[in-house]
Amino acid sequence: MKKTILTLSLLLTASAGALAQTAAAAPQPPARGPSLELAAEAARAAIDSCTVREQKVAVSVIDSAGVLKALLAADGASARGVQSSTNKAGTALAFKAATSQLGETAKTDKELAEKIAANPAYNSRAGGVLIRVNNEIIGAIGVGGARGSENDEACAVAGLQKVQDRLR
Repeated sequence: MKKTILTLSLLLTASAGALAQTAAAAPQPPARGPSLELAAEAARAAIDSCTVREQKVAVSVIDSAGVLKALLAADGASARGVQSSTNKAGTALAFKAATSQLGETAKTDKELAEKIAANPAYNSRAGGVLIRVNNEIIGAIGVGGARGSENDEACAVAGLQKVQDRLR
């Protein structure tokens, strides 16, 4: 009995020491990306651009680590549009290219087409656009739910253009 308690005590002490070392490790620097304010402003501008086109869309903005910074859905947007916007932003970031470009390239690049098809979260229809500062990718914006993905992309670009000059 004493041997079991001693063994258990040693295991707990070792575990606590390992946890303390992990906690003491230097924190990871935050991912690059638009501020919350600029992400929300870009999303709102994209929705406004699509509203003018009579499209009810959703917009997702993610940082360079793929963390969702902003998600807005217009009144009447579908759940599918919401998911599509997030998937398009993530796809653009994962492949470091606009989803419209990926979709076109995948038509003749079997390996790329297979990579996209292998992950149900990837969406290579137009509407996912990279956010860059000084040629560095800091995130992506995705729009989903418009009738015609070319409308999704036009609205994503409009949202990005609204804040591009203030991104750091």
